[in-house]
Amino acid sequence: MNKDTNVYTLSKTEIHKVARERVSEITKEFIWGFEFLEKHPKSVTFFGSNQFTEQNEYYKSARTLAGRIAKELGYSVASGGGPGIMEAANRGAQEVGGTSLGITIKLPHEQVINKYISKEYDCYYFFVRKVLLSFSAEAFIFYPGGFGTLDEFFEIITLIQTRKIEGVPIICVGSDYWLSVEKFIKDELLSRGTVEREDIDLFTITDNHDEILEIIKAVPVRNSLQFSHDTKPIKAD
Repeated sequence: MNKDTNVYTLSKTEIHKVARERVSEITKEFIWGFEFLEKHPKSVTFFGSNQFTEQNEYYKSARTLAGRIAKELGYSVASGGGPGIMEAANRGAQEVGGTSLGITIKLPHEQVINKYISKEYDCYYFFVRKVLLSFSAEAFIFYPGGFGTLDEFFEIITLIQTRKIEGVPIICVGSDYWLSVEKFIKDELLSRGTVEREDIDLFTITDNHDEILEIIKAVPVRNSLQFSHDTKPIKAD
């Protein structure tokens, strides 16, 4: 170690050892994460800003919708476990006696975890958490949010566009927000030929909770986590 800079210099042997240890830990986290998901085969995942409070219209909507999904459909409701829309979704499910799941993350400064989670899986690696959230549901519900929400939205849309995951509806609630996103996609992407016209149909924009429940009911419950056509699915017994 250089005492002036606190920088460690590792030999090639030490680098290989650290890499093997890190890969082993990542593998364990994926295995345990998928085992957690297998216990909840019927679920809907909510995404959205962590900034909205319970007075916000989107928070109120997510809370009500999650409660209906849990009570009327018997689905588990999953989120990243934080505040805002995540809290609203977990809260709505818990209030009706449903299963409220949180896929959380360990941070240097403690993550704010909402108090409405009944079952939790805590990740160390952000990318593991992201994969679990992306492959954990029969439907994905997106409320308005910031960079993180849009990152998750476009990543999941890309996975569906490339058929890495199939048959999972993306439902966008908060039409005043999502219609602007759709306009950007049409005006800036479709017009330049960087996406196809049918790609616009990969997501549904609606504020109608009855319509959302009908969309979810129409989706077959998956008994596997299918990554792609040429990848062996992970079976949920």
